[in-house]
Amino acid sequence: MIDDILEQLQNGTLTVAETKEKLASYENLGFAKIDHHRKNRQGFPEIVFGEGKTADHILAIVQSLRARNDSVLVTRISREKAVFVQKECPDFEYNEIARTLAWVKEKPKRDGPYIAIVCAGTSDLSVAEEAAVTAETLGIPVRRIYDVGVAGLHRLLDNIDEIRSATVSVCVAGMEGALPSVLGGLVRNPIIAVPTSVGYGANFNGLSALLSMLNSCASGVSVVNIDNGFGAAYNAALIYKLVHKEEINNEDIIS
Repeated sequence: MIDDILEQLQNGTLTVAETKEKLASYENLGFAKIDHHRKNRQGFPEIVFGEGKTADHILAIVQSLRARNDSVLVTRISREKAVFVQKECPDFEYNEIARTLAWVKEKPKRDGPYIAIVCAGTSDLSVAEEAAVTAETLGIPVRRIYDVGVAGLHRLLDNIDEIRSATVSVCVAGMEGALPSVLGGLVRNPIIAVPTSVGYGANFNGLSALLSMLNSCASGVSVVNIDNGFGAAYNAALIYKLVHKEEINNEDIIS
């Protein structure tokens, strides 16, 4: 990428000022510094955390990101703020369950490998959907397997072949957080467990599920923070890209 920019400077298609702007590692908006080189370093562009930011600030940030990337994702954003952004960016999609606002230049069309988002109960859907939207915005195909908690193991077993065929699974559960351990004994792909804050008093807002997952006796289970669907999906996407690096590179060449 840098070589291309320098070549354009050399042949006169870019001015010195334009070259400096393209080579800048971040854009200073005054209230925020947008990391435009994040994708070059890590493989994915910067993601916006919506909580605590004003609607005006979110709008300015997403407009800056969209100008240089093929996808933009805002997590934990209220409907009110999302509607404000959509007035200027009507092609952004708001998922009220996930509380995400997302835009992709081209949605993934790949058949074949996918990430499985496995969710214990419908009370955990907000976290599961945050994970699903995150992966999809990062260009990763997703299969949703919802409401398959341990209270009815037959539901999980009915879907086990689809989960086993996934490259990696994100497993979301609240209450006692048992689902990742059960799933870990049934599949050979990596499992990223997400405890949710769903549960009665002794659940301690997800602490019980977190400790259960951290103490899992099943191998191959990693754990992220409580309600962190985004973090789980991001790590799953990194695993997916490493496993399917050659296929993804070939698709980029073809496109």
